[in-house]
Amino acid sequence: MVKTAILSVVAACTLFSLMGCNNRPEVEALQSTQAAQLKPMQQSWRGVLPCADCEGIETSLFLGKDGTWVMNERYQGVRKEPSSFASYGTWARTADKLVLTDSKGEKSYYRAKGDALEMLDREGNPIESQFNYTLESVSASLPVTPMPMRGMYFYMADAATFTDCATGKRMPVANNAQLERDYLSARGETGKPVLLMVEGHFTLEANPDTGEKVKTLIADKAMKFIPGQDCASQ
Repeated sequence: MVKTAILSVVAACTLFSLMGCNNRPEVEALQSTQAAQLKPMQQSWRGVLPCADCEGIETSLFLGKDGTWVMNERYQGVRKEPSSFASYGTWARTADKLVLTDSKGEKSYYRAKGDALEMLDREGNPIESQFNYTLESVSASLPVTPMPMRGMYFYMADAATFTDCATGKRMPVANNAQLERDYLSARGETGKPVLLMVEGHFTLEANPDTGEKVKTLIADKAMKFIPGQDCASQ
């Protein structure tokens, strides 16, 4: 029983290394042995979840150490395109749940199941079903499926940043000559950030100074600047 309890704590701490474990004596005793596993890092899970009108939804979830997440869902066995959709937002942890809030404010819930994640229902309760609702831990790259985003874009000295309205996170933007020209035209003489509507995806790029992997926005299409507005504008 003691060995089983310790293994359960290890699994929980490994899974929630980004979120932090509770300050329990058994957790503190394991800190030195779990140091390598508890380093802040990207964590990702994948599985095929049930689908009412397709063969299944291949779901990939990525948690970032900055408190944000990205999810990619690919509908299997469908002929129409697009069959893949991506979403993003912020995550938080309660005592026993992982709470995801997307860019529209909608919430979804998961809980630890060993080193995997189990999807819960819309109220955060277990789903009683014979079907699979589990995402297994994997090592994977962030999805490239474009997502609609809205945020404040700023460009100066050959460097661009984007402050996302949904999460409040600021990140660098990959070089995009058309985006830079459109911004300079939209900002006029103000030299201030301008609200940008864009479809894009995230990637992890090495910081040229430190070498650290940094979340970076790549603009894919549908780029539109809206001068005179900000994230508080409707």
